[in-house]
Amino acid sequence: MSGRPFLQIPGPTNVPERVLRAMDRAVIDHRGPEFGQLVQGLLPDVAKIFKSERGKVVLYPSSGTGAWEAALVNTLAPGDRILAFNYGHFSAQFAEAARNLGFDVELVPLSWRRGLAGEQVAERLRGNRGQPFKAVLVVHNETSTGAVSDVKAIRAAIDAGHHEALLIVDTVSSLASIDYRMDEWGADLTLTGSQKGLMLPPGMALLCAGPRAIAAGERGGSPRNFFDWRPILKDNAAGFFPYTPATLLLFGLREALDMLFEEGLEHVFTRHTRLAEAVRKAVGAWELEILCEDQGAYSNSLTAVMMPDGLDSAEVIRIARERFGLDLGVGLSQIKGRVFRIGHLGALNELEVLATLGGVEMALREAGVPITLGSGVAAAQESFFGDASRALAGVPVEQPIAAR
Repeated sequence: MSGRPFLQIPGPTNVPERVLRAMDRAVIDHRGPEFGQLVQGLLPDVAKIFKSERGKVVLYPSSGTGAWEAALVNTLAPGDRILAFNYGHFSAQFAEAARNLGFDVELVPLSWRRGLAGEQVAERLRGNRGQPFKAVLVVHNETSTGAVSDVKAIRAAIDAGHHEALLIVDTVSSLASIDYRMDEWGADLTLTGSQKGLMLPPGMALLCAGPRAIAAGERGGSPRNFFDWRPILKDNAAGFFPYTPATLLLFGLREALDMLFEEGLEHVFTRHTRLAEAVRKAVGAWELEILCEDQGAYSNSLTAVMMPDGLDSAEVIRIARERFGLDLGVGLSQIKGRVFRIGHLGALNELEVLATLGGVEMALREAGVPITLGSGVAAAQESFFGDASRALAGVPVEQPIAAR
């Protein structure tokens, strides 16, 4: 099939040419001075993406799943109680990872059509009659459902009950695409992966550990080897690692950070808001339903679209891939076959969104969904035109509350 492939899943995302070129180079000595200078310049800039001045950045050649494990084993001891909430595939999997590592996990079932609210955390903490929880796990942007959780309110709920639990936050599909403020919102430990808002290929796990998380790791933690961040932090001071790092990915990370800073983080968030709103307008024009039913929690990095009764989203995804070279996200776990997910994060602009929506429309029509061709594209165009007009007039484009 001619033309560029449209990878519009919610990650991995498209890798910009600048990043690809930065990685297309000879591998250098990871114990040499050039590499040491690269790392020493990278780490404080990665902290800026987390919006943290107090946290220490830790990088692993791994995935987001590895970041989960690193976060847990460095701060918690086997048998420690963890409070987690099931409001999507990845929040449930985060809890399962903790359980597999020997922690005592309480998983509270919630709706998969909303994010996690501070009051839900407060309610469970008020009812706690057992040993205190040592950590609360949160997925900021639930990649399976397209719902954002209010991290600031969750921290306030923990503090209001005078609980000492660490707040551990997964930002795999939100960092560098949806505003996230680690220090201001009071997260103790934040984790992400390289393959989404950071515009890199998969293969790197990134953590930012605040003072309480670092102290917990010094006091105890779990048996650990590769994921032990203590030797990493020690070697990082000189720009090195106690293992062979993903050298070329680090050169790509340097370029990706430069791109984000050149655009300006606030402009990055505004761009994602604008693209997401256009996609949501398109879904409305198709007369389909967005899985997230709380408009204030709409994700600006992906939209999960519900299928009409009796139709399988897998057929839409198959047609989009085979006929039009367009990859869409599948429904996961309990929403398999009921939704497809449109990713609109990372290196993306208005024309690419319009092309994606055009492909989705053709796939929907061929799968038997009675939509009017062009309706979603037109709605998105009107959304972009309205945003441009307001911007020229000096009127700010509003963001959903959860994304601020």
